[in-house]
Amino acid sequence: MYLIEPIRNGQYVSDGAVALAMQVYVQQNVFLDDDILFPYYCDPKVEIGKFQNALIEINEDYLKENNILLVRRDTGGGAIYVDKGSVNVCYLIQDNGIFGDFKRAYQPAIKALHELGAVEVEQTGRNDLVIEGKKVSGAAMTISNNRVYGGYSLLLDIDEEAMSKVLNPNKKKIESKGIKSVKSRVGTIRPYLAEEYQSVTTEEFKNLITCKLLGIESIDQAKRYVLTEEDWAAIDKLVADKYKNWEWNYGNSPQYSYHRDGRFAGGTVDIHLEVEKGRIAKCRIYGDFFAKGNIDEVENKLIGTRLLEEDLQAALADLDMAHYFGKISAEELVGLILSEG
Repeated sequence: MYLIEPIRNGQYVSDGAVALAMQVYVQQNVFLDDDILFPYYCDPKVEIGKFQNALIEINEDYLKENNILLVRRDTGGGAIYVDKGSVNVCYLIQDNGIFGDFKRAYQPAIKALHELGAVEVEQTGRNDLVIEGKKVSGAAMTISNNRVYGGYSLLLDIDEEAMSKVLNPNKKKIESKGIKSVKSRVGTIRPYLAEEYQSVTTEEFKNLITCKLLGIESIDQAKRYVLTEEDWAAIDKLVADKYKNWEWNYGNSPQYSYHRDGRFAGGTVDIHLEVEKGRIAKCRIYGDFFAKGNIDEVENKLIGTRLLEEDLQAALADLDMAHYFGKISAEELVGLILSEG
């Protein structure tokens, strides 16, 4: 089995979008004479499933305030928060009947964790590992170019406060057709490791797990595929075009509708939106404000606009808001649209 890690010019790359793009690039372009293992850890990120609505899953204000990356993966499943306390183990293997069999996929990891002292680890449900009823791992898999691409997280440590806050969506008045995550009680692995492993770093834990999965004594013995500069150039492009692209991460959200209402000096405003691919598809504005102009002119201006502050401001920039709302400014209307609800 080959080992591929996000190492570039001898430096470890901790950007979670790069790690994901690296795996997808390898799925599509690298075909070796053996299976492939991708263990990694990364800076804080929220990864949402392919069919999820980003705003349903996250507290966007907390995400932005704390510079947490959001990335949409190419496989299904729910939203997860990971940081440098989590080791993520992904694999690309021939399908020898393992697809959909999470028990078989998890067995090497369970064996490895037991050997490291965490004998309480057990599989539960379809695709989780738990310790004393608390989830310490979740798994997913799909088929890519006739190979099984899958993976799971191993929560050595985790910032529970950040996880709780960022996965607590602040968009309350939303009805979405997207798949919603199922909340679980989350735990960590470290307290259950044997005494000699209690102080391991995330890097050391990654190497320990990797060695056990590869059946080697030292990480130096691993059979590696080293990404070339040509590989890295393609990965960079994939990051820019997809995994750090608003259209993929937010614009691919399923259709949803929501409304906001607020009171201002010029009166009350009640705005209802239908959103498709992250853009306003339908808009209706109600309220007791005094307007001279036809409010549907404002509604039409907003249709087709991305739900981003700068885009909404630009859409309203050439309108005389007093003509439509009296004492309600464009900034106040945009603030209402993007409010927590």
